[in-house]
Amino acid sequence: MTNRGDGATNLTLTIPIESDEDLRALRGALLAARATELSEIQRRSQRHGLGYGTDSQRDSMTDEVTNLRRRWAMVDRLLAAIDEAVAARE
Repeated sequence: MTNRGDGATNLTLTIPIESDEDLRALRGALLAARATELSEIQRRSQRHGLGYGTDSQRDSMTDEVTNLRRRWAMVDRLLAAIDEAVAARE
């Protein structure tokens, strides 16, 4: 991990990819994870928007949605990095 100087950190991963099929499988798994996170964000947001639960439960839902959005963004960044690496390789 390297500090970028703006408070953020870059994480460099090395993942052995033995074939184009491995790369497609990895990308597919990440796409599925991103879709799952997005589905959960929408479900939690809808419950929150419809007023389910007590005030403390809604506060908890707000925190959960924030964390889910962060997870979704991280998977999205990982996919973008893979796409960039593939484009640079071609």
